[in-house]
Amino acid sequence: MYQGSTDRPAKGQAEGAAPPGFPCILVADAPSPSLRLFSDALEHAGMTAMTEPDGNAMLNTLKTVSPDLVVMEVALAGLGGFEVATRIRHDPALSHIPFIFRTEHMETQNVLRGLEVGGIDYISKSRPLEEMVARIKTHLHVAIEARTLRLALDACHRPMIGVSSDGCLSWYTPAASSLLSGVFVSWQPNTLLPPALGEVFMELVKCSPLPKHRTVELNAAMGSTIEGGSLECITTGPMPDGTMGITLLLRRPGEEERRLGARHNLTTREAQVLFWISRGKSNRDISEVLGISSRTVNKHLEQIFAKLGVENRASAAAIAVKTSAE
Repeated sequence: MYQGSTDRPAKGQAEGAAPPGFPCILVADAPSPSLRLFSDALEHAGMTAMTEPDGNAMLNTLKTVSPDLVVMEVALAGLGGFEVATRIRHDPALSHIPFIFRTEHMETQNVLRGLEVGGIDYISKSRPLEEMVARIKTHLHVAIEARTLRLALDACHRPMIGVSSDGCLSWYTPAASSLLSGVFVSWQPNTLLPPALGEVFMELVKCSPLPKHRTVELNAAMGSTIEGGSLECITTGPMPDGTMGITLLLRRPGEEERRLGARHNLTTREAQVLFWISRGKSNRDISEVLGISSRTVNKHLEQIFAKLGVENRASAAAIAVKTSAE
């Protein structure tokens, strides 16, 4: 068993940057011989251990340092571990950082609570150091893989977000941040999204089998700067960090109809009728929206069915939805 050096002080290294190329582990716990042994074991395994004595100090450090992984005690001075975890989980600037609880408080209710607030592991301090380090290495590998993927998404300017199992925004690419800031006038990075989006994200994450596409109709009531447009939310599958990847596509008023018309050689009016069919509208609804008679709607439907090679509105709607997702 690796013992480490018990006479070396805990790092308390928040004032200095971690050496480049070394995974950085931020540990929040009161100074003790056990903490020194744990920090030494991490460094012996090729990681940089930074320590903070309480929850408030750790949150302050996270304003300037972005560790690869956080390890914290449940019974922290000041803000407790569960409260710190909740703040990390609900702050999009921090929520991508995975965290582990390392504690002596192994009661079942505490273990369950630790996992509920987003902990990816809950480790007893009585476990051998080798086991703790092995677990951290495993979680670190997943975290670095997820970060690498997000950097790749950033580089290709893809408007994509990561949503946690409870429907909260965990991370977003710069392109997604720009899109959301442009659509929702009051939204700024690190703030909560409009409830309408949160509900859609929750549905996308929890439905099984996973839906691939949901549409949010934009209007001023939800704080949107675009009246009549829509935000398409398309799932891309689970990400390495456990979040659900969702791509965002902004559809401005009239854009969808133009796309349908160009793709399927439809007239402007036919494209409008097909668009509203894909939104589940009846002939009567469409006639009211477009200001035409139901009989005229039926005539347009006949032309649409012929051009699409289908026999009913359900098949036509399916083609329209598929076109929207392309």
